[in-house]
Amino acid sequence: MDTNTKAYLVGGPRDGSNEDAGDQALLEIEIDGMIHRYVRTTKQHGDDGTVYNYDGMVAPDGGEPGVEDPAARVASPKADSEGHGGTH
Repeated sequence: MDTNTKAYLVGGPRDGSNEDAGDQALLEIEIDGMIHRYVRTTKQHGDDGTVYNYDGMVAPDGGEPGVEDPAARVASPKADSEGHGGTH
């Protein structure tokens, strides 16, 4: 059985494009130093992909004072795996 790993992106800076998502529920794409998140949905895009909705943008090193509380940020798995760590 073939597993479809193509993500059809809806919203955000990559609206309408396709990415290989593997089996990830959260797809993170780095654009100009920021992490853009897309979340898998249960909807299919025709026969060739799963729809991923835009979920926002985060800085790889976490929040900045005055904008959000850096200690309370939601960690980015991609940024953490690449060694970014504003709260480490």
